[in-house]
Amino acid sequence: MAKNDPGTGAGVDASKVEQVLQTETGGRALTGPAAVILFIVPVCWSLFQLWIASPLPFILNFGIFNSTEARSIHLAFAVFLAFSAFPMIKGVHANKVPIYDWVLALAAAFAASYLYVFYDALSQRPGAPTTMDLWVALGGLVLLLEATRRALGLPLTVVAAVFIAYSLAGPYMPDVISHKGVSLNKLASHQWLGTEGVFGVALGVSTSFVFLFVLFGALLERAGAGNYFIKVAYAMLGHMRGGPAKAAVVSSGLSGVISGSSIANVVTTGTFTIPLMKRVGFPATKAGAVEVAASTNGQLTPPIMGAAAFLMVEYVGISYLEVIKHAILPALISYVALIYIVHLEACKLKMEGVERLNRPTLAQRMLNWVVILIGLIVLTFAVYYGVGWTKGVLGEAAPWVLGPILVMIYVGLVGYATRFPELEEDDPNKEMNELPEVGPTVKTGLYYLLPVVVLVWCLTVERFSPQLSAFWATLFMIFIVITQRPLKAFFRKHGGLMSEFTGGISDLFHSLATGARNMVGIGVATATAGIVVGTVTLTGIGLVMTQFVEFLSGGNLLLMLIFTAVISLILGMGLPTTANYIVVSTLMAPVIVTLGAQNGLIVPLIAVHLFVFYFGILADDTPPVGLAAYAAAAISGADPIRTGVQGFTYDIRTAILPFMFIFNTQLLLIGLTGWFDLLVTVFSAVTAMLVFSAATQGFWFTRSRKWETLLLLLITFTMFRPGFWWDMIYPPNEERPGTAVMEYVADVPADGEVVLKVSGMALDGSDVTTYVELEIPEGETAQERLAGAGLEVSEQGGDLVVDFVNFGSAAEDAGIQFGWTIDAVQIELERPPKELMFIPALLLLGLVAFGQLRRKAREDAQPQPA
Repeated sequence: MAKNDPGTGAGVDASKVEQVLQTETGGRALTGPAAVILFIVPVCWSLFQLWIASPLPFILNFGIFNSTEARSIHLAFAVFLAFSAFPMIKGVHANKVPIYDWVLALAAAFAASYLYVFYDALSQRPGAPTTMDLWVALGGLVLLLEATRRALGLPLTVVAAVFIAYSLAGPYMPDVISHKGVSLNKLASHQWLGTEGVFGVALGVSTSFVFLFVLFGALLERAGAGNYFIKVAYAMLGHMRGGPAKAAVVSSGLSGVISGSSIANVVTTGTFTIPLMKRVGFPATKAGAVEVAASTNGQLTPPIMGAAAFLMVEYVGISYLEVIKHAILPALISYVALIYIVHLEACKLKMEGVERLNRPTLAQRMLNWVVILIGLIVLTFAVYYGVGWTKGVLGEAAPWVLGPILVMIYVGLVGYATRFPELEEDDPNKEMNELPEVGPTVKTGLYYLLPVVVLVWCLTVERFSPQLSAFWATLFMIFIVITQRPLKAFFRKHGGLMSEFTGGISDLFHSLATGARNMVGIGVATATAGIVVGTVTLTGIGLVMTQFVEFLSGGNLLLMLIFTAVISLILGMGLPTTANYIVVSTLMAPVIVTLGAQNGLIVPLIAVHLFVFYFGILADDTPPVGLAAYAAAAISGADPIRTGVQGFTYDIRTAILPFMFIFNTQLLLIGLTGWFDLLVTVFSAVTAMLVFSAATQGFWFTRSRKWETLLLLLITFTMFRPGFWWDMIYPPNEERPGTAVMEYVADVPADGEVVLKVSGMALDGSDVTTYVELEIPEGETAQERLAGAGLEVSEQGGDLVVDFVNFGSAAEDAGIQFGWTIDAVQIELERPPKELMFIPALLLLGLVAFGQLRRKAREDAQPQPA
C-alpha cells in the first residue's frame, strides 16, 4: 500500500519515486564538502559544454577543442560524477562518498581525459601504442563498465562485456558467428585510443548535441515551464469527458518534447496528473498506464526526440530537419490516438468533464478558436516573411536587429503575464471540481514559448547545426531564468529587485547542475554502447549477422522485423533508449535494408532506424522491467506489472506504426507528390489509428462485438496499407530484361529513380541477387545519364554487364560493383490510384458505426436499475 505523503501527493510513495529517479539524477543525497564538489563539478561541465558549442572559441581564437578532445573531456566529467554520485552498492554510503570512490572517480576521469592530455603524442604513433597507453586503455574500459553498472545497472554492462568477450574469443565461437579473434592489445587500442569504439560517433553526439538539449529542458523546468504546460493542458482539456487524463497526455507530451526521458516525464508530470486522474474516477492502474503511455511517446515527438534522434543524423547521413520531417506524422497520429483511447476509457467509465469557471457559450468558444487560429496563422506569416525580409535587407547585421526585437517581445510578454495571478502548483489532495479559465492561464507563460521558437527557427529556417541551434535557444533560456523574477517584481512594483536577481542567478546555477547530473547516465551509456559499435568494426560481425538473421527468418522480411522488434524490446528492458538504439541499429539496420532489397523491397534507411527507435522506447513500459511503469506505479499505488501491461495495451497503437511505415513509407512523408497527396496520407493515417484504437479497446460508440473488432482491424490495415490489396488487382510494376535499361533510362524524369535487379559476387565470395534504387541525373543520352550516376555498362552475350563504377557515385552508394550483371529493370505501370481502396474501407466503417449507434440507442432507452 502506498504511503500518503502530502508533500508529493495522495497515494505517492516518495521513497519509491526517489529510487526510480536515481537513474536520472544521481544516487546519493550528500551534505558538506562532498555536496559542494558534486555541485561545482556539474556546473563546470555545463559551462564547458556551452563554451564548445558557442562561436566564442573561434572568435577569440582561444579554447578551441577538436571533436576527439571534446569527447574525452565530456566522458571524464561523466565517469567522475558516476563514481562520486552513485554508490558501489545501493543503500550503502548513500549519504557520503568514501575515499575509494574519490580515487576511482579521479582514475576514471584520468583514463577518459587521456586522449585530450596526450593527444599530440597519440597522434604521432597511431596503431603503435606504448605500454602506458595500453594500461590506461584497459583500466579505462574496466572503470567505464563499473561506472555504467553504478549509473544504469547491470544490463548494459553485461551486453558490453559480452561483446568484449566475443572480440577476444572469436575462434572459439560457433561457426556461424566465429571470427579470427583479436589480441588484448588490439582490443584496448581499438576501443579506447581511437574513435572507432568508446570515443566514437555515439559519444560524439552526446557531447555536441544531447547535452545542450538536456540542459535546455532543465532550464525550462526550473523556470516553471513544466507547471505552465500542465496548467494550460488542464485549462484547455479538463472540461471534456475524461478531461484530466487528456490533459495528462498533452502535458506529458509537452514535457517529453523538451526532456527526452520517459522516466523523468513520468515522475515530474505524473506526480500531478496521476492523482488528478484518480480523483475524477480513473482506476489507479489505468491512471498510471495513461501517464506511462504519454511519457514514453514524448520521446517520439519533434523537435526534441532524445539522444537517439541526434544519433540518426550521424548514422543515416541526413540533416536533423529531415529526421524531424520523417518523424512528425507518426508522432502526431500516435498522440491523437492516445487522447482518443483516453476518451474511450472515459466513455466506458461513464465519466463527465470537470466544470469550468465562467463557462463560455458555444458562440464564444467558436469565436475563441477562430481568433486563436487566425492569430497563429498571422503570427506565423508575420514572423516568417517579416524576418525573411529583414534578413534580405540587413544581411549579416540581421541578428543584431532581430535580437533586441526578440528581447523586447520577451519583456512585453513578461509584463503582460504580470496582469494575471501567478500559477500555483497543483495540490493533488484538493478536490477536483472546477477548472481555471483558459485565457488567463495561457497568458501567464507565453514567454516560455520564445526559446522553443528560437530553437525551431534556428533548426528549420537558418539551417544551423543542432549544436548551434541548441546553444542559441539555451542562451536565451538562461537569459529568461536570470531575468524573469526581477522583471515580474518590477512590473508588479514589489521592490526587492536585487534579491530577485540573486534568486535568478541561483536558479541558473541549480539548472546547470541539474542538467549535467541528468547527463551522467546518457554520457556513460553512449560511451559503453560505443564498445558494441567498436566490436562490429573490429570483428566484422555485421556481415555475420546478415547471414545469421537470414537463416533465422528464412529470408522473410516480416519475420525479420518481428525478430528485430523483440530484440529491441528485450534489450530495452534494461538499457536506456539511447544505448538500445545504438546496439540494435548497429547490428540490425543494415541487415533489414540488405535482406529487404534481396526480397525486392527498397527500405529507406531512416525507416529502419525509426523502427528500432520506436521499439527501444516502447521497452520503457514493457513488463516485467519497464522502468517508466515502475515509476508510475510508485505514484499511483498500483501494481507495477499490471500498470506495465495496461500501458503496453495503450501503446500497441505505437507498436504497429513502425511495421506500417516500413511497408508504406508515405507515413514518413517519403514519396509524396504534392499537397493533396499529403492531405490524403494524413487523413488516412489518422483515421486508421483512431479505428485501431477503437478495435483494441473493444469499444467505439458502445462495446464492440468480436466480428466488429475484426472488421475494424481490417479497415485499419486497409487505411494504413491500401497497396496490399490494390497490388493484387493492379500490379505496380513489371520486370523487363536488363538489356531494356537504356530504353527506360532515356525516359526517366531528371533526378528520378530507377530500380534495378542486379547480381554478382560479393566481397566475401558469395553470390548475391538484390534490388537497388539508382537516381538518374539529366543527360542527352541514356549512356550519359547512366555515366552521370557513376555506371558504365556493356552488352555481353545477351547480358548487361557493369564495366565500371565511379568512386563516390550514386551507383557505388547503391551497392553496385564491377563485374555484376543487370538482370532486370522495374517498369512502373499505369494504374488507378491505390487510395481508391479507402472507399470500400470507409463504407464498411460507416456500416459498423450504424450498427453500433443503433445498439447504443437501444441501450440508452432501457430503464436503468434503481
